[in-house]
Amino acid sequence: MSRPIRRSLGIQVLSLAVVASTSCATSDSGTFAAADPSRIDGVYVEEVVSTLAADDMRGRSAFTPDAMRAAEYLAEKMAESGLMPLEGQDGFLQRFTVGQVQTTDLTVSVNGREVAADRAFARLSSPSLSWSTGDAPVVVIGQGQELQSALFGAIQGAEDAVLLVHPSHAAAFGQFGGFLRRPASVLQGAAAPDIVVALVDAGSDATYEVAASATVTETELANVAGMVPGRRADEFVLFSAHYDHIGIRPGAADSIANGANDDASGVAAVMALGRYYAERGTPERTLLFAAFTAEEAGGFGSRFYSSQLDPDQIVAMFNIEMIGKPALEGPNTAWITGFERSSFGALLQEAVAGTEYVFYPDPYPSQNLFYRSDNATLARLGVPAHSISTTPIDVDQDYHQVSDHVETLDLDHLTNTVRAIAMGAEPMVTGVATPTRVDPATVN
Repeated sequence: MSRPIRRSLGIQVLSLAVVASTSCATSDSGTFAAADPSRIDGVYVEEVVSTLAADDMRGRSAFTPDAMRAAEYLAEKMAESGLMPLEGQDGFLQRFTVGQVQTTDLTVSVNGREVAADRAFARLSSPSLSWSTGDAPVVVIGQGQELQSALFGAIQGAEDAVLLVHPSHAAAFGQFGGFLRRPASVLQGAAAPDIVVALVDAGSDATYEVAASATVTETELANVAGMVPGRRADEFVLFSAHYDHIGIRPGAADSIANGANDDASGVAAVMALGRYYAERGTPERTLLFAAFTAEEAGGFGSRFYSSQLDPDQIVAMFNIEMIGKPALEGPNTAWITGFERSSFGALLQEAVAGTEYVFYPDPYPSQNLFYRSDNATLARLGVPAHSISTTPIDVDQDYHQVSDHVETLDLDHLTNTVRAIAMGAEPMVTGVATPTRVDPATVN
């Protein structure tokens, strides 16, 4: 991966007023005021971060009332900022349902022999299942094959399947089976496969009989979504972050995983950007602002959100993740996941050229960060969807820990990063620049 281009902060720093000259000079109705990211208020950013990461939010875990309280707070802030609800949406809460499907009974026979209960499990998307040979394809995971990718690939896919796992995988089967016997989460209205897995020595021509039943518990979740309508009603620039975190971790004196950096910092950026753009009037492109739920629990918020829009109309997605700590490469620098997948990153670099800000490719390719946030959902649909971050993820000791407090953040850095994103986004917001699309075939 290429390294960032380093610049001295005292060389060729353009004032924000100079950068602003590319935009309209007034904010009257129907016009778009000049760009001035210095208007992004650090006090407001700190307020949002501190509220979301407070102990009384209890870590904002999805599927809990704590997350819903955080959503209601953010909905109020969107209304105060002058954002508009999405078309057809009543208010700023975008509600949807996720079912928790727990398999309760399962019998599996392969080649006429019943498989022992501890050697089979089912991952269901519906309350019951009755299969005979031919109702679903047989997939054999033989000796020497990689079990984990085959199991999780099938579960995350779209096809029903009967997976027959060779007994040589018994140890790993037990490990993964314990995890995969937990309730499966299914997004309402979304296609999800039924998967049956058995530890048995059999080939792809095996016969089978399967009977299973499950209980389904439905939970209502909510994204927080708003917009600034633009002149181009069918071209969207999306700014997003996830507001959920991992909740309570019992066993220690401090049991609340506050999630200040992950990702209250990103949500604060989205809220501050929404306020900034709403104050400027009518942009060229329509601007969308989303705080997603359940990123930590399977990406259900972004999955539902993306199903409500035509992905071909989303020009770019600025997904903002963990920007509360300075990057190792220096102040005023931020990195972009999946940099090579579209021209999104290059356009941001061009937009801030000559200023103190630098955007560069993700320096942690082994961490696979492109796939570890909500941007991946939209990238799979062809959207130039990338995450922007600054945290040294490989050495950060607070990631997914109860120590992720506001006190660990550099709030001046956080606010300055939001201003940098605003500067980088300006050509896309005003319709001057359009990033190339991501090739869905290259996104797993």
